[in-house]
Amino acid sequence: MSSLDHSNSSSAAMPRQARRSFLAQAGGAVAGAMAAGALLPEAHAQPSPTDDTRRPIPVDATARGFWPNGARLAISVSLMFEGGGQPISGVGGLIPEPIAPGVPDFPTNAYFAYGRYEGIPRALDLFDKHGIKVSSFMIGEAIQKAPELAQEIVRRGHEAAAHGPSWRNSYHLSRDKEKRFIAESAETILRITGQQPLGWNAYFLRNSVHILQTLQELGFLYHIDEPSRDEPFIIPVNGKDFVTVPYTLHLNDISAYPFEGYNPMAYEQALKDEFDQLYEEGAHRRRMMLVGFHDRINGHANRIRVLDRFFAYAKSKPGVWFARKDEIARWVLAHRSDTPVLQRGPASVTGLPGPG
Repeated sequence: MSSLDHSNSSSAAMPRQARRSFLAQAGGAVAGAMAAGALLPEAHAQPSPTDDTRRPIPVDATARGFWPNGARLAISVSLMFEGGGQPISGVGGLIPEPIAPGVPDFPTNAYFAYGRYEGIPRALDLFDKHGIKVSSFMIGEAIQKAPELAQEIVRRGHEAAAHGPSWRNSYHLSRDKEKRFIAESAETILRITGQQPLGWNAYFLRNSVHILQTLQELGFLYHIDEPSRDEPFIIPVNGKDFVTVPYTLHLNDISAYPFEGYNPMAYEQALKDEFDQLYEEGAHRRRMMLVGFHDRINGHANRIRVLDRFFAYAKSKPGVWFARKDEIARWVLAHRSDTPVLQRGPASVTGLPGPG
């Protein structure tokens, strides 16, 4: 196992069988609460913070390179915790024929529920197997319906990041209302998991022109809503640095939604090809690879097998750093001389996130 991996946190100390037993019990409790209509986390004890989002990154001071310990490629996984945050009607999805307005779409809602019942627990075991930590972007309503699962994510050493109080857009809101929307999401995550989110991801990556200023004012360190580069970068906002840790569209599991035309072997090969190219480039410049993971999509059994093989392939190469996005953001801020700093004009002019 690479010295770059962070696999010895206290959250990973629970035996695997005990963790599975815990999650099975938690899943049953969630189902019972849904049937009874008691979904709010106030019924649960407040968690104590179990994972410091500002924990130090182990570093070999003698190593040279663009990442900790001379690593030539950083890989980051985005685990989207969305199931339960979607509207129960009008979402659209699995069945092409639209359902009548206001009528719950049972198969689509069950498809979303798969993420918390099966997808995330299965993913957590996969991450434990490979000793990697990920960033989980959580919807407030989703984790209110499965608080124990959100807490388990943090207990295992993963990052809790914000993805909105519900699964919907906020870019059309006034600046004050968008700020309240994002703040509500962060407050829910802090209350349930004990971790203050430092990262933001909007619904389908769409934000208002004020987003960077708003996130900065709310204490966020970074956002991921720009798939424009294969490395993180800094945008100065009001005289302070704000980090973009880029997202991906072409390697996003949701691009195959709802499974039409999905070829698992082709997806696996695409992951390996992406890795090989970026790993090669990483000998000369900072490179980062992003794996998009939605609870209800990549959490399915066959997709977990694909990712299991890919993670083993990537870990077989020297100098690969599997990192949470808050760790990546803090690293680039501490090594600004190696980081692109973009002096952008107003977002309303450039069409890209920047000063409003």
